[in-house]
Amino acid sequence: MYTPAHFAEERIDRLHEFIRAHPLAVLVTSGAGNLEASHIPVVLHPEIGAQGVLRCHLARANPEWRTLEASPEVLAIFCGAQHYITPNWYPSKEQHGKVVPTWNYLAVHVYGKASTFEDPALLHAHLSTLTEQQEQPYPEPWRVQDAPADYISALSKAIVGVEIAITGIEGKWKASQNRPDADRRGVIDGLSALDTEASRAMARIVRERSED
Repeated sequence: MYTPAHFAEERIDRLHEFIRAHPLAVLVTSGAGNLEASHIPVVLHPEIGAQGVLRCHLARANPEWRTLEASPEVLAIFCGAQHYITPNWYPSKEQHGKVVPTWNYLAVHVYGKASTFEDPALLHAHLSTLTEQQEQPYPEPWRVQDAPADYISALSKAIVGVEIAITGIEGKWKASQNRPDADRRGVIDGLSALDTEASRAMARIVRERSED
C-alpha cells in the first residue's frame, strides 16, 4: 500500500484496535494467474505466533479456499471511515487557488500465510469466538449453543476454517495531515456542517490526527 510518511500508522495497538472495530475483511488470494476476493468477518488472535493470527471461514462451495491452499500468501484488507473532501473547505483556495479534491480514508492491510482447518472442535471454537465478538453490544447476546447442536453440526460441514499467520501489517490514516493548519480546520468545519454519520466520524479523525 502506497503510504506517505505523514499518513502512516505504525502503532500495533492502534492497528489491532482498528481490526477489532472493523472485522469485515476483504481476503485477497492469487492462484493460476487469477485474483480472488471474499468479504468475510475475522477474529484477531494477537497472542498466537510471532505477530498474531487471523481466523475466519469460507463457504465450502467458495473455490477460494482451494486457491489459498495452493497459494497461501494472502492479503486481508480492512476499511474504516472515509469521506470525500472538497477544496471549497480550504481557506487556501481563496489565497492562491492551487487546491484539488481528495478522499480521506482509513485502512489496514494484513499480509500473511494462510492454512485451512476442518476439525469440528476447532471450527466450533472459532464460530463461538466470532459470535461472541459480534454479539457483545446486545443486551441478550445470541450464542452458538442457542441453536440445536445437530443444526450447527450440519452447517459447520458446509464451511472451511482459515487461519492466517500474520507476516506483515500496515495502516494508512489519510486525514488531511498534509494540509496547513487552516485547511485542516476548514475540513473539520465543513465535515461537521454536513452532520452525517460519515462526516462526523471523519471530522473527529481529522481533529485527532491534527493533535497527534
